[in-house]
Amino acid sequence: MDAARAAAPGRRARHTVEQATIPAGEFTMGDASGDENPGDGETPRHRVALEAFDIDATTVTNDDFARFVSDTGYRTEAESFGYSAVFHLAVQAPASDVIGPAAGTPWWLGVRGADWAHPGGAHSTVDGLGDHPVVHVSWNDAQAYCTWAGRRLPTEAEWEYAARGGLDGATYPWGDDDVDEGGWRANIWQGEFPTVNTLDDGYLTTAPARAFDRNRYGLWQPVGNVWEWCADWYSPRTYTRAPAVDPRGPERGSSRVLRGGSYLCHISYCNRYRNSARSHNTPDSSMGNAGFRTVAAEGSRDAGARTTWS
Repeated sequence: MDAARAAAPGRRARHTVEQATIPAGEFTMGDASGDENPGDGETPRHRVALEAFDIDATTVTNDDFARFVSDTGYRTEAESFGYSAVFHLAVQAPASDVIGPAAGTPWWLGVRGADWAHPGGAHSTVDGLGDHPVVHVSWNDAQAYCTWAGRRLPTEAEWEYAARGGLDGATYPWGDDDVDEGGWRANIWQGEFPTVNTLDDGYLTTAPARAFDRNRYGLWQPVGNVWEWCADWYSPRTYTRAPAVDPRGPERGSSRVLRGGSYLCHISYCNRYRNSARSHNTPDSSMGNAGFRTVAAEGSRDAGARTTWS
């Protein structure tokens, strides 16, 4: 089902995720730590001005997505394709369902029957995981949810501004301290990637959307846990030509921006659990470590509970 059908007349949006109101202002977008991944396009740093906006305090959860599916009958692209990408230690499926490793990243396996309701494959469910981020959703799936809910995906600039929580230039949403300094601050990989996770933060895969601490704007886990789809097309050269006011990314492209890193990030492999880090994938791709949060559409305010942080 496409986005237009997902928002058929008479459907009532039921997006109930708590909102954080982000104040209008300016910030410096891009990497200030020197940890930029070559080729990702985290520089040059540049000033960006944004109007105030409301954004989900958490990623959209399994319970949230289940309401959408129940209301619309929507089938995700993973369900239509019949498979999705699952981290090798998270597979819960018959061996016959495992298609094989992804080229260059053998820890990712194509698994038949893996989808948002079966994140590890046919032998898995989301029972008991209702408050965890929904995963195995493509950019197109996230767009369909937004259409139903009267929402939109955040722009890349909005996402970074909200993730920073007013800490301009900081590496992480909480500042510059390491992720494990004074207690774990985000859900990332600990140990030897990709074979041994010591579970020091308590989680092998996703954590509840409200785990760890909020940032100063009231967002839970903008880094770690799951990658988050943004509205923009991706280009490594975006920052060389970005406008200073409300940038929306390139007009076209082949992949969409992902932000925030995930439970698989580790300094030895992927240090993208940082405010400025960028990644991307094709709009029809789905995997077990990517989800999304939404922003109130222009001219509207969501009915969910709202928190204003400063």
